[in-house]
Amino acid sequence: MIPDGTHVKEHDLVTDGDVLVGGQSAIELGVRAGGVVAGERVSFGGDIEADGDCRLDMWCEVDGNVLVGSDAYLGERVHITGQLMVSGDLDIGDDVDIDEGFEANGWIVIRNPMPTIVFLFVYLSHLLRIGEEEAAEEVASAAFADDSEADPARIPRGARVSDDAWQVSTPASIGDDCRLHGNIRATEIDVGADTEVFGSLRSKGPIRVGPRTIVHGDVTTRNGDVRIAPGVHVRGDISCERCALSEAAEVDGTIRATEGISFEELPGDGGAAGTGDESATAGADGPDTDLKPAIVPLGEGTFPADDGGSSDADPGTDADADPGSDSETDAEMKPDPDADADTDSDTDPVPAVRSIEDAAGWDADRRNGRNGGGNAEDVAAIIADAEADREPDG
Repeated sequence: MIPDGTHVKEHDLVTDGDVLVGGQSAIELGVRAGGVVAGERVSFGGDIEADGDCRLDMWCEVDGNVLVGSDAYLGERVHITGQLMVSGDLDIGDDVDIDEGFEANGWIVIRNPMPTIVFLFVYLSHLLRIGEEEAAEEVASAAFADDSEADPARIPRGARVSDDAWQVSTPASIGDDCRLHGNIRATEIDVGADTEVFGSLRSKGPIRVGPRTIVHGDVTTRNGDVRIAPGVHVRGDISCERCALSEAAEVDGTIRATEGISFEELPGDGGAAGTGDESATAGADGPDTDLKPAIVPLGEGTFPADDGGSSDADPGTDADADPGSDSETDAEMKPDPDADADTDSDTDPVPAVRSIEDAAGWDADRRNGRNGGGNAEDVAAIIADAEADREPDG
């Protein structure tokens, strides 16, 4: 189980919570976490940095330094190739080998520390034996209380974690906003949202990939189904029995599904439906059915009633008329070519080019030759004034 926000940075496994590692596991990465607890014969391929306590059971090996912000517990025959720096107390067992020495600010006790689970069991059984049930309940609630802000990363017994592969014999769960390097191998795989996996996903059972997750590899299952959420980008192939693929997902490779592929639509038609705004805007009589298309084929539309040459007509006349009248529509669309042009001067076509004297906007008082003008006498007066201005004074 990989909690939310876990990243692999420069060959280190970084998480805000604790890291719990089962026995006989090989962690070929360094660990930076709130606390580290490892079982028997666990090997680490890098430094261990724990803000809280660090407990390493018998026969553990650390290829690097161990920095502990609180107390440290080292079992029998633990081997550390670097230094051991402890801010609190140190419980150390027999035959512990620290190549570059150790330092502790608190008490240093050389003994074989009792495993945590065994210690709790013995302590609780002793309290119950002497009749201190309330004290035993307080100890149990304090020991097993889940009041931490971040969930711990749980690596099961016999796991192997490296830059190449994260291999476990149990189901794997990866949280949101994670960034992992290596191929994921498990019996089942569940990946959260906004996660990036630089490797492939392979399992015996089902595989689920959360929204907006990027998988830089293949997604393969032997006897299970694959479910791809919206926004997922799989940069490899998908092989499974049944594949449920979102329409908003992207797959670069080939999809092989022995029992078929199903495409899942986005919920609520992409967010356009089901908002509840239809009833508010439709009114009491229901939705507006008089909407007209913005673009219609040529010949199927009608000209506006106040457009064209009927400038003297009342603009409200056509609006009050019956829109279903065929005669009025035909009159607007198809004027009679045989009609006498002299009967109505308003129907005469306006020429596109005409002389400046015939223009309605001609202003005789304006002396700007570009934007306006006057008659011939005004033009002659302008020329005379200009020639008089060019004569020298006196």
